[in-house]
Amino acid sequence: MRGRPVDGPFALVLRAGNADHLHCLNPLAEAQGLHRGMALADARAICPGLETRPADLARESAALAALRRWCVRYAPMVANDGADGLIADITGVAHLFGGEEELRADLQARLARSGISGTSAIAGSRGAAHALARHGGGVIAEGMLAEGLGPLPITALRVDPDTAAGLARLGLTRIRDLLPLPRAPLAKRFGPGLILRLDQALGGQAEPVAAAPDVPHFGVRMTLPEPIGLQSDVMAGLARLLDRLCATLAQHHRGARRVRLELRRVDRGSAQVEIGLARPMRDPARIAALFQKGVEEIDAGFGIDVLRLSAPITEPLAPEQIGGGTVLQHDDALSDLISRLGNRIGFDRVLRLLPAESKIPERSFLLAPAAYSAAEKVFPQGGPPRPILLFPPEPVTTTEGRPGRPPVHLVWRRMRLSTLRATGPERIAPEWWFDDPAWRTGLRDYWRIETREGPRLWLFHTPQDSNWFVQGEFA
Repeated sequence: MRGRPVDGPFALVLRAGNADHLHCLNPLAEAQGLHRGMALADARAICPGLETRPADLARESAALAALRRWCVRYAPMVANDGADGLIADITGVAHLFGGEEELRADLQARLARSGISGTSAIAGSRGAAHALARHGGGVIAEGMLAEGLGPLPITALRVDPDTAAGLARLGLTRIRDLLPLPRAPLAKRFGPGLILRLDQALGGQAEPVAAAPDVPHFGVRMTLPEPIGLQSDVMAGLARLLDRLCATLAQHHRGARRVRLELRRVDRGSAQVEIGLARPMRDPARIAALFQKGVEEIDAGFGIDVLRLSAPITEPLAPEQIGGGTVLQHDDALSDLISRLGNRIGFDRVLRLLPAESKIPERSFLLAPAAYSAAEKVFPQGGPPRPILLFPPEPVTTTEGRPGRPPVHLVWRRMRLSTLRATGPERIAPEWWFDDPAWRTGLRDYWRIETREGPRLWLFHTPQDSNWFVQGEFA
């Protein structure tokens, strides 16, 4: 637990249900008779001077994960031990520090210098180390597990509260009280779980440390012997970092969707350039080109001495063939264009059209961010052609027309047009499950007309209304 020192009783509070409960306490709070899980109202009645802060489980988990990575200096296998502890297998490691006592002293000293208060223990079994670390800490010499665990309470064996309470009613409150008793009656009355925990603590039942694999970290760093300030020097350093970062991404079959370059100046100031990518990528040359504009705007000050490159957001990217194929080169060029536009105006503003299952012209397509959607190779056809430009219906003035046929002459956008050729009609009915005010007039009959003046229009009218409207224009 790290933070500013507290002079009096202190606890972290976690809300469960409709009440606040104590989540973590300092020794002064425990000395007042408070314990973990106690309702906050009861705790304040016992200790009015209790100081509290809300617990943040997400930050606690992140801090424990960082501490687990740091503990690798003491053991190759380090794993979480519950929600509030770590367990490490130091077999064959203690002699590198001069012995188990020296290893534990070094660990405690480093934690204290970092402002972290913690309790550690070393024992010949995982269960014994777990019990001792939560009841004062220390080192149990080899072959002395029974003697070292004897004074500890039954709850140190990681048994459930009901089992501990049942043993306490029989006067069995310490681990040493269980050691001389026959196993069969204990197992029959309290279940095999009690015997299993006792054997694990005494080393009779193996309980290996199963450390979960570390989440791959996609970040590289470069410390320069002399400060740099030229844009070309920064880009050269970036190119070297990108080679290393992309090699790590390829090793894990990942591609970067966001890449961040952090620059530290000699005056302890910093600058940052971050780019997004339209699709997962690990091509150093193409990523470096996207950093060009951002690097130009960096103020190097008195010089830059540290460069750090990371990929905070990655996605799976299987190995792919590179260096050939017109289709592949076209896809890469389109992705680079979307990346450039997205970094300038925002990826949510670079849109593409996707087909939708609807005969209504306005609902026959969807607008989706190009960086977060896959393009359709071919739009479904299976019907009359649609205009290349679609817009809200615009009324036209018509003359000389026959009923049910397109007008011979019309005025649209102040242009006088004459119909040369007409194809249709295509009747479209409104979708009954959508209440669209624009379609409350009912059926529409659409016509494709070519005019003598050049425009090729998409007109419609409704059987209930003799007025004509233009809704699209063909190429």
